[in-house]
Amino acid sequence: MVSAYLRRGLAAGLLAGVLAGLFAFVLGEPALDRAIALEEASDGTHHEEVFSRSTQKVGLFFATGLFGVTVGGVFGIVYAFFRERLVANSELGRSISLAGTVFVGVFLIPFLKYPANPPSVGAPSTIRERTAAYFALVVLSLLTMLVAWLAARALKARGYDAPRRRLIVGAGLLVGVAVLFLSLPAGPSAEGFPSGVLWAFRFSSMGTQIIFWAGLGLMFGWLCERARRKGTA
Repeated sequence: MVSAYLRRGLAAGLLAGVLAGLFAFVLGEPALDRAIALEEASDGTHHEEVFSRSTQKVGLFFATGLFGVTVGGVFGIVYAFFRERLVANSELGRSISLAGTVFVGVFLIPFLKYPANPPSVGAPSTIRERTAAYFALVVLSLLTMLVAWLAARALKARGYDAPRRRLIVGAGLLVGVAVLFLSLPAGPSAEGFPSGVLWAFRFSSMGTQIIFWAGLGLMFGWLCERARRKGTA
């Protein structure tokens, strides 16, 4: 049974990754090109890349496809474990709710603390510390989402109605996220960087992730619904 969900996750992840790559290519790459041009103009030098920008743009689809397959496979396994514990009544609903929850924990919460920045923002000497802080927040935000889900289940078992559960869990989640934000170091300052290019880069990053997780949730759910109708779920 787990292998079936794994295969669906791999397929859905690949398709979602390609869609996300297309979005990033159309909207994200122009913003990145402008950011690179600004960086080179500011220091008066041209940086030779190991791979040309045209090669990098083609490789974008390989990268997002590989990311999609990897994440999709993990998503399928996680779905197999949580399937009977999700409140939605359909495979599609369960898939979308799980994808949305993971999106919030893996991307949205970390993004609010450490929004995506072009390569020229932040001192190169601090990149290791910034990367460590970002991934620490990803792990901790996922744990926070898991604790919130467990708390909601415990409150339901004790007879709390849905509105009270949402209020208590929502308040607890906000407090937990606030503690994480205050405990971790601040992100690099983007002062002096053109705001139009900066926010175009950030919006393209946000859009790419939304396309990926929405696509993964929808396509994985559709594959599960299709298998259920055929009696192979």
